[in-house]
Amino acid sequence: MKRILFVAALFFYYQLTAQQNFPMPSAAQKQWHDMEFYLFVHFGPNTFTNEEWGNGKEKEEVFNPSQLDCKQWCKIAKAASAKGIIITAKHHDGFCLWPSAFSNHTVKQSSWRNGNGDVLKELSTACKEYGLKMGVYLSPWDRNHPNYGTAKYNDVFINMMKEVVSKYGPYFEFWWDGANGEGPNGKKQLYDWKRFEQAIKSIAPNTVVFSDIGPDVRWVGNEKGIAGTTNWNYLDTAGFTRGIGAPSDKSLNEGNENGKAWIPAECDVSIRPGWFYHSTENDKVKTPQQLFNLYLKSVGRGANFLLNVPPDTRGLFNAKDSASLVGFKKLLDDNFKHDVLKHAMLQTNVHKNKQLDTEKREISYQLLLRNTVRLNCVVLKENMNNGQVIKDATVTITNKGEVVKQIAVTTVGRKRILTFPTVDATEVVIVITHAKAKPELQSIEGYLIDEGLIEKD
Repeated sequence: MKRILFVAALFFYYQLTAQQNFPMPSAAQKQWHDMEFYLFVHFGPNTFTNEEWGNGKEKEEVFNPSQLDCKQWCKIAKAASAKGIIITAKHHDGFCLWPSAFSNHTVKQSSWRNGNGDVLKELSTACKEYGLKMGVYLSPWDRNHPNYGTAKYNDVFINMMKEVVSKYGPYFEFWWDGANGEGPNGKKQLYDWKRFEQAIKSIAPNTVVFSDIGPDVRWVGNEKGIAGTTNWNYLDTAGFTRGIGAPSDKSLNEGNENGKAWIPAECDVSIRPGWFYHSTENDKVKTPQQLFNLYLKSVGRGANFLLNVPPDTRGLFNAKDSASLVGFKKLLDDNFKHDVLKHAMLQTNVHKNKQLDTEKREISYQLLLRNTVRLNCVVLKENMNNGQVIKDATVTITNKGEVVKQIAVTTVGRKRILTFPTVDATEVVIVITHAKAKPELQSIEGYLIDEGLIEKD
């Protein structure tokens, strides 16, 4: 039911509660939440050496895509309903996909296009043409740079950030990998994260920054593309660092109910077993049905879905990956086309309780249907302008007075997609039983999706 559910009585009622004392999303984070789904592109020397992690000793000439076409990437991304593309501008091997002035291990030193090629420039131009937003992954680990392992390298990394932002930005997201291994001199780098944060905030104030602990977006704690069934946008970062000093996978997966910062989860996963292209994986591409299920377990749990699609040695998305992406888009369109609750009559009630504790007050949204409908999916959206406050709720579906399905829900957040075996329904009631402050559902929708797409957790 796509309509705004503002209820004046609730606002008045909750003026009696304490003022909000929890984090709120920034304007950039709100825009990031609305993107929902976008692509990751792992591309570099590993594409040609058949490796996942390069050692930094690869000759520059190994990078030589024969038919690089970033417009093809963008065309397919658009056809898949992706809102943007994040590219690995520099992976751990240190090879730069742009002609950096701060490295001698770049496309400029390769034979590709006689050393005049620039992948970031081509992708930036293509994204603008196709109306996609661009993001960039820049690994601080560099297994090639001679200054890695010394104080000088922190300056190098900051200069590289400034370079890619000024030449190819703006970006919707800047991706920091927390990996920290040995460089060519056998030493590890002591990353100056404080300076890195200050630099990126100065040069790209409207770009959200991803890492284990943000500051704007967090890793979800796995590379399976799955967020927790409980998923708070809040996270505590005090005492933690990026990489091996990060919060537990459980905290990253579920967030912290009373976390001190708004750092929502991003679910990264590859369409193939590996992150870089390997011809032996051409028959192991995830199906449209598998991608749909990952969408339910990422976007459907309040996180964003970052799907890696690695170009092949030609510099093109493989036909099998492309077909799967287009098939995924069709499943989204077909299954979320008809909101069966769209014309339901809505009644909202506040259930008073003798206890004064805010968390014990209940609010219900009752949707009464004129005719019986069949459904197996309910989509809830929380009003993010109020932060994320819903802790517990119950969805009860009845058919002519008989309860046919009841679902316990913990968090809602940006979007919560609930799936279940198909039932006939004449009424849907959502009762919010616990909330951190004044709760408000922005919308309630219902769908009858293909039961073959619903997997058991």
